[in-house]
Amino acid sequence: MAANWAPDSWTTHEARQLPSYPDAGALDAATAQLATFPPLVFAGEARNLTASLAEVAAGKAFLLQGGDCAESFAEHSANNIRDTFRVILQMAVVLTFASKLPVVKLGRMAGQFAKPRSANTETIGGVELPSYRGDNVNDIAFTAESRAPDPQRMIRAYSQSAATLNLLRAFAQGGYANLHQVHRWTHDFMGRSPWSKKYAETADRIGEALEFMAACGIDPETVPQLAQTNFYTSHEALLLQYEQALTRQDSLTGDWYDTSAHFLWIGDRTRFEGSSHVEYLRGIGNPIGIKCGPSLEPDALLRMLDTLNPARIPGRMTLITRYGYDSIEAALPKLVRAVTRAGHPVVWSCDPMHGNVVKAANGYKTRPFERILAEVRGFFAVHRAEGTHAGGIHIEMTGQNVTECTGGAVDVTEQSLADRYHTHCDPRLNASQSLEMAFLLAEMLNAEMAERKKVAA
Repeated sequence: MAANWAPDSWTTHEARQLPSYPDAGALDAATAQLATFPPLVFAGEARNLTASLAEVAAGKAFLLQGGDCAESFAEHSANNIRDTFRVILQMAVVLTFASKLPVVKLGRMAGQFAKPRSANTETIGGVELPSYRGDNVNDIAFTAESRAPDPQRMIRAYSQSAATLNLLRAFAQGGYANLHQVHRWTHDFMGRSPWSKKYAETADRIGEALEFMAACGIDPETVPQLAQTNFYTSHEALLLQYEQALTRQDSLTGDWYDTSAHFLWIGDRTRFEGSSHVEYLRGIGNPIGIKCGPSLEPDALLRMLDTLNPARIPGRMTLITRYGYDSIEAALPKLVRAVTRAGHPVVWSCDPMHGNVVKAANGYKTRPFERILAEVRGFFAVHRAEGTHAGGIHIEMTGQNVTECTGGAVDVTEQSLADRYHTHCDPRLNASQSLEMAFLLAEMLNAEMAERKKVAA
C-alpha cells in the first residue's frame, strides 16, 4: 500500500485537464451517489491482469489494447460493442498464431469517455464556450447549456459502462468467443476483402491447426477454455472526481483499487511531476500505463516509475510510446536504454495513432494507415536493436465500417472520408484496417520469434 496516500489525496496536488463544475453542491451529490454504487470490476481481476502483463514484460506474451478514441452516449449499442469485441478477438487469434504467445486482450471500452483538450474554451463564429471534454462531462453540441459541465453525466457514464461490461462478460464467457467461430468470422470477412489473397496462407494455416486439434479431440466441447476468453477494460484516468468515487478498498488485501476499470493510464498532458493524476494513480493497485511522447526525457520517466512502482512489481507498469512515424526510431532508444539500465520491469507498447494525425485537404482530421504501420515497424526495429521485447500495440479502432483513417488495402481516400466519418474525437481504424494491421503485425512477430530462436541457438 502506498505511503501517505488516500483516495482524495490528489486534491492537494496540481490538477490540469479537469472540468470546472458550476455547481459544487451538485458535484458533491453526484460523487456521493457514485460512491454507493457497486464496483464495475473486482480487485482480483485487476491482479490477474497484472500477472498477465508480467508475462508480457518478460517476453512471454503480447498485449493487444484497442477500442474507441472516446465512447459516446449516442453510439452506445449492443451491435457496436459486439463488433468491436469481435474484431479484437479476430486480431488476437491471428497474433497468437503468429507469435505462439498468449495475447492479453484489453479494450478501450466501458469507461473511455473523458478527453484532454489543448484549450479550456472553444470559439466558433465569435462565440466562446467551454471545450467539449467527453460525454461524461458535457455535450458536444455548441451551445452554452450543452457545454456546461454536468456532474449527472458521470452517473450516466457509470450506467453505460456497467451495461457495456455486462455484455462484454457475457460475450467473453458465454460461448461467443469460441475459437472456431472467431476463425470463421475472419475467413468469411477475408472472402469479401481486397487483401485476402495476401494473407490467405496465414488464415489457412490457422484453420489447419484448428482441424488438427479437433481431430485430436481438442475442441470447445471437450476443452471449454476454447469457447471462452479473458477480456479486460481500460481507459485514461482523467476525470478524477469519477475515479475517486469508484475507488474501493479490497477486503482481502487491504489495498485500494480503482474499480471503474481493470487498467488505467495517464496521458501526456497530465503526467508531470506534482500532478494530481500521478498522485491518484500511485495509490491504486491496478496496472497502470504511461503515455510516453517526445516531451518525456529519460530522467523524468525514471522518476515517474519510481513514484508509481517503487516496489518494481512486474506487470504494474506499461509504457505506451507515441512519437509519430518519422520520430520513433530516433527518440525511443534513449528511453528503452534508461529503463533497461534502471532494471524496471515494464511492458513496452506502441500507440501508433496519436503522433500521426494530419488534416486532409477537405478539412477532415485523419491518420494515414501507412504512417500508422510505419510507426509500428519503427517500434519493432528499436526493440530488436536494443534486445528488448516489443510487447504490445495500443490502437484506436472500431468494429464498424467507418471511413476515418485513409489508406490500407481497402484504400480509404481523402475524398471518401466524408462517407462514414462518425468519430466523436479522433479518427479510428475500421474493422478491415484493424484486421489488416493484425496480419501485418503477425509478420513482425514472426520475425521477432525467429530472431529469438536464432539467438537462443
